[in-house]
Amino acid sequence: MGKGDKKSKKGKRWKGSYGVSRNKKALKTRLKRAASKKVGKSKDETKAAKPKKTARKKAE
Repeated sequence: MGKGDKKSKKGKRWKGSYGVSRNKKALKTRLKRAASKKVGKSKDETKAAKPKKTARKKAE
C-alpha cells in the first residue's frame, strides 16, 4: 500500500483523485466542522479554563 495503489488514501492523494477511500464530500464536511469549532474560543481562553494537573507521587 503506497503511492501507486489507487485504492488507498495515500495513492489517491498522490494521484489527485477522489473516491471511496478519499471522499470529497466527507472531506468538506469535516473541514467545515473543524472551522466551526475554532470560532468558539481562542487558545488563551481554553488554557486559562483548564486547571493544571499535579504529578502523582510514586508508591514506595
